[in-house]
Amino acid sequence: MQRTQWYKDAVFYQIWPRSFCDGNGDGIGDLWGVLSKLDYIASLGVTGIWFSPLYPSPQADFGYDIADYYDINPEYGTLDVFKQVLDGAHERGLRVIMDLVVNHSSDECAWFKESRSSRDNAYADWYIWRDGKTPGAPEDGGTPPNNWDSLFEGIAWEYEPARDQWYLHIFAKKQPDLNMDNPAVRAEVEKIMRFWLDLGVDGFREDVITYISKTEGLPDDNPLMPAARGMRFYDHGPHVHEYLQQFRRNVLSEYDCMTVGEAPMISAEKALEYCDEGPDQELDMMFTFEHMSADCVFTDWIPRPFDLRAYKQALGSWQTGLAEHAWNSLYIENHDHPRIISRYGSERYRVESGKSLACSYLFLRGTPFVYQGQEIGMTNTHLERVEDSADVSTFNQVARLRRLGLPEVACMKLVNRATRDHARTPMQWDAGPGAGFVGGNGAAEPWYPVNPNYVDINVAEADKDPHSLLAFYRKAIALRRKLPVVRDGSYREFKRASKSLFAYAREGESQRLLVVCSLSDQITYFSLPEGYDPSQASLCLCGYGDAPVEGNGFFLRPYECRVYLFEG
Repeated sequence: MQRTQWYKDAVFYQIWPRSFCDGNGDGIGDLWGVLSKLDYIASLGVTGIWFSPLYPSPQADFGYDIADYYDINPEYGTLDVFKQVLDGAHERGLRVIMDLVVNHSSDECAWFKESRSSRDNAYADWYIWRDGKTPGAPEDGGTPPNNWDSLFEGIAWEYEPARDQWYLHIFAKKQPDLNMDNPAVRAEVEKIMRFWLDLGVDGFREDVITYISKTEGLPDDNPLMPAARGMRFYDHGPHVHEYLQQFRRNVLSEYDCMTVGEAPMISAEKALEYCDEGPDQELDMMFTFEHMSADCVFTDWIPRPFDLRAYKQALGSWQTGLAEHAWNSLYIENHDHPRIISRYGSERYRVESGKSLACSYLFLRGTPFVYQGQEIGMTNTHLERVEDSADVSTFNQVARLRRLGLPEVACMKLVNRATRDHARTPMQWDAGPGAGFVGGNGAAEPWYPVNPNYVDINVAEADKDPHSLLAFYRKAIALRRKLPVVRDGSYREFKRASKSLFAYAREGESQRLLVVCSLSDQITYFSLPEGYDPSQASLCLCGYGDAPVEGNGFFLRPYECRVYLFEG
């Protein structure tokens, strides 16, 4: 089959299934719930759905610990129900991509159960096993093979008595790393891809895909590294390009599908090694994290004040860095980060800042992704105790903070700023009990507490208001899809030094689009750049009900955004 670049005209809606919609009334989001909301998703104007993991899983990391790569989690439905969702999506013009998690599996995967049982079975070398530096179990003085850290849970090694060895887990203990150096493992990845593509899915989001190749010998890292020791020995490892090219050549090239890779903290320059649209292209797009660090240092758990200039610089570097060589992915929310209005916007000016943040990324060059609830302006929730969290990463971070002697009050302040729970509260559908999240007879409680502000912030309420954030997203997505300049135009930024304004143009041969976003609660004057006469423009979008112009510019009210189209 001839591969096309349909994804360049796409807009995706990300579903984190456990919290999207519960269709069978047990309190857990599921595929029956998704099936009931396909018309709503299509009404947004998006053209695709990205599903976070739907596979059977013990949920140690909510699906990113996969026990069976060829089935659907019974809590979410069955393969038959998934096929109904897939067919229903396709009937509505919606493509569907799946999360592909092959850096690691669950420790409850049949492969790992066999692998951990002995050193001489068919799956013995499917995972990364090593003898300890000091022999024996930890309680007998045995020590791990090296000093690497897990990103989620203590050290990166867990001892297995049956083998008298340690297995590597870059993430949680229940997420052992697969040994991609084993050809049988790579063959299995190809088989998984074919299974879902033959079923009819349209591509994959590939989880932490740059971690799949580890440096030979797994050497110790600098002991003075404060955290994430070992990352430089597995991020962009020695064979990662060889393996990704194998998957592209042997499987992906045979389907009209797309792939987007997740690569924590990758730069635009580095991304070109994966996404350059040449003969050795490995992925179609790459998710960047750089713009999600405009209010933190490396991780959400090391906060700093929001820096609009850092946000603009990060987005701009990818717009110019990939330019005509590769394609961008665009997002401001997903399942791994707190809600963007609570981070970069203003809960006081929730709707206005939500609109401005939407414009700040939706008209850039690339494929946008909208996360469930983003379109109605869902905000962070509040946790009273660490135990109220459901996130393994949060528990690990708090344990580190406690070891550093941070008082409990300070720990909770950081939890309420950074926990991934904020993005995982149930979707707010209406002002009824449980925010309308629970279907069936509605008797069950949602699996996780709904944000109390659901009474005011919900789909039903937003649907009635022509000036709501939801209405704005629909207009913005429709405008994006309508204008060729958004796909093909060049990127030009204005007011780079401004701490309150993000202004950029997309410039083509016959169209120019000027996007001006205030991310401040102060009134700010914007003077249009040379060659941009407001009297010659059409106002396409405005975050407020009116858009007065004074001379060759205008005063932007708190968090106001405007989009102007110049033709000819």
